[in-house]
Amino acid sequence: MSDWAFAPELLHAIGLSLRLAATSSLILLVIGVPLANWLNTSRMRGVVVLETLVSLPVVLPPTVIGFYLLVLMSPREPLGAAWLSLFGQPLPFTFSGLVVGSVVYSLPFAVQPFQAAFRDVKPELQQSALALGLTRRQTFWHIVLPLSRHGILTGVSLSFAHTMGEFGVVLMLGGNIPGQTRVASIALYDEAQQLNYANAHAYAAILLAISFVILVAIALLQRRQQHRLLLPRQ
Repeated sequence: MSDWAFAPELLHAIGLSLRLAATSSLILLVIGVPLANWLNTSRMRGVVVLETLVSLPVVLPPTVIGFYLLVLMSPREPLGAAWLSLFGQPLPFTFSGLVVGSVVYSLPFAVQPFQAAFRDVKPELQQSALALGLTRRQTFWHIVLPLSRHGILTGVSLSFAHTMGEFGVVLMLGGNIPGQTRVASIALYDEAQQLNYANAHAYAAILLAISFVILVAIALLQRRQQHRLLLPRQ
């Protein structure tokens, strides 16, 4: 395949990966912030079990996650049947299915940095806000959340980078459908399997560059966060 003929396919696969990462990161931001706050503050007995479930994708093989999600998304199961009834098509092997899998797989990479950032906010500030008449919800949104912005950006960046590099989950849930579910990591594997190493190098180089930039940004955010925490002691 010539470089000119390969370029549209490369751009589409990279674009699909970026779209998937951006969509998943946005969803994780929306659901991860309140979830992290609840996990930090809840006194319910089962909170440890739930926190363990959130952290499970860190150690669980991606193919295991993909397999169980594939089963849950089946039209024979309640989730899959409800989706089919609402949208008229099965959830597996669609972009929406990839989003669901990515959100589940990257959940701890967003929630855990959120939790750490919320814990770093000094309790004295929250107690002062409560003493001045703010509710716990107002204290969270007006005190805790702004002071945790670097940790939140870190969590979003990590989940974005993690989604960009997904392979096992997206392969199980989406397969390798050009134009629909063929993200960059799947395309890279496919090109390597066909011994198209020049094309594989193109995918690998772009994914490497994106990951490097994100990690540099995360390192800078963490340094700024550490500087902010140490500044009052100087």
